[in-house]
Amino acid sequence: MPLADVNGIKINYDDLGSGDPVVLVMGTAANGRVWHLHQVPALVDAGYRAITFDNRGISPAEPGFAIDDLVADTAGLIEHLGLGPCRLVGTSMGAQVVTELMLARPELVSQAVLMATRGRPDAMRAAMGAAEKELRDSEIALPAKYEAVTRAVQNLSPRTLNDDAAVADWLDIFEMSPTLWTPGLRAQLDLDITESRLDAYRAIDVPCLVIGFADDLRLPAYLAREVADAIPSARYLEIADAGHYGYLERPDVVNDALVTFFAAGHS
Repeated sequence: MPLADVNGIKINYDDLGSGDPVVLVMGTAANGRVWHLHQVPALVDAGYRAITFDNRGISPAEPGFAIDDLVADTAGLIEHLGLGPCRLVGTSMGAQVVTELMLARPELVSQAVLMATRGRPDAMRAAMGAAEKELRDSEIALPAKYEAVTRAVQNLSPRTLNDDAAVADWLDIFEMSPTLWTPGLRAQLDLDITESRLDAYRAIDVPCLVIGFADDLRLPAYLAREVADAIPSARYLEIADAGHYGYLERPDVVNDALVTFFAAGHS
């Protein structure tokens, strides 16, 4: 992967395809190459240039950073590559980054897709975040099979969990590729929404598609719908039979939504 000196750190990125650029921003504790499983090939096949990168925390950086740093990193990479204004896609934490980028640097964004997102804190998400941080700070090493099962239950839909062949494949993947909780990844867990941003989002006028995943336990679809309702230029799409990893569970539906939405921006 090439490196870009951006905002005081070195960012690993990939740049594939040609045509109009699309920058994809990943969620917590995942590297940018996760997008290469499904979304990058679909975008390149549709004639787009797909740029993925590792967020701060995966790209080496000192702990103690804030969401504004990730926003500045994304803006810096766009400027470093001379991409703006361009299309952006974000999921989970990545969607939060993209949304805040549209407020801080709207001139860099022509269209945006926000998946598995939210604009305010709530009791259950706060409890889940606190529990995750407590677990990681305890340095308890959970058995790989237990971590795999927990990850599946939290991130996949009942449709997948109840399909013996499908869930066996997912469990194998999770068990063979556990998350290694470096200090940088642990620092990403602190990038939580602590106050409502919904009123601020009303100032966004970039065309947006907000995607909620109907079976998302981590960030339920109603929270994504609230974001769509707050952004005047947004429309909402809910995808059935998809959990928090909906872009991996139902990639054909997600990819069709991305390409259709982006194509409409040409009209």
